[in-house]
Amino acid sequence: MKNKIGFMQGRLCDMVDGKIQAFPWNDWESEFSSAHEIGVCLMEWTLDQENLYQNPLMTADGQKKILALSEKYKLKIASLTGDCFMQSPFWRTTEVRIKNELKDDFIAICKACSAIGIEYIVVPLVDAGAFESKSQEDELVAFCISNASLFEKLNIKVIFESDYTPENLARFIQRLPKPLFGINYDIGNSAALGFESKQELTAYGSRILNVHVKDRELGGATVALGSGHANFEEVFSELKKLNYNGNYILQTARAYDGDHKSAINLYKNMVQEWLEISSTH
Repeated sequence: MKNKIGFMQGRLCDMVDGKIQAFPWNDWESEFSSAHEIGVCLMEWTLDQENLYQNPLMTADGQKKILALSEKYKLKIASLTGDCFMQSPFWRTTEVRIKNELKDDFIAICKACSAIGIEYIVVPLVDAGAFESKSQEDELVAFCISNASLFEKLNIKVIFESDYTPENLARFIQRLPKPLFGINYDIGNSAALGFESKQELTAYGSRILNVHVKDRELGGATVALGSGHANFEEVFSELKKLNYNGNYILQTARAYDGDHKSAINLYKNMVQEWLEISSTH
């Protein structure tokens, strides 16, 4: 079970420019050993649009280094959060040249992920990546369907995080075929939006392929696990009923005292406990 609990890249080192989440250019290699020290065997990579092609994931030398570190520290990278898609979403861009470049970026990212064994690519349809119109949704769906055979060949599954209502998200994901496309369920974001987890998981629970574990206040910011609006026991119980057996990625509040390992270790143990409780019900 412990191998199912991982962390979001950057959570085991200091924040970058005060951002809660950004690729840790100076510390990315050290996170492998830090994770190993606290018995965490799973990481979700992060990718920003700025300096996209300088990210080690996107270079041949970088990929070799990532694979070597993964093997040395027995740490699997199963998923990627593409903040780059939220920062520069091709479906919201009107200029054709830029739109095509961003689509090319998407494909390049998929190929890079495939090269190091990343299976899940999280596309955040929130904030600057949220749909503003039905036509934008149609464009993303058309792009996904037209590239489905490539994703299958690369062993990539494209999964979406969204601030859609449960009914709307269920409608959206039904437009895309299983098992290549699915949902990334973010516990904290759902809590902040005031969604009822039973209603959400009834609507689209069978399409969830990855879970982000965080806590947020209702309508507010990320806070320490257990101190916000999320009902973790209910969420884990409902996921158990769905026989969800995917990963749980700690996208948790930052350790402002600088003791990142202790924070992640604490949160890992909390998730482990919720998983055990859900197994006994």
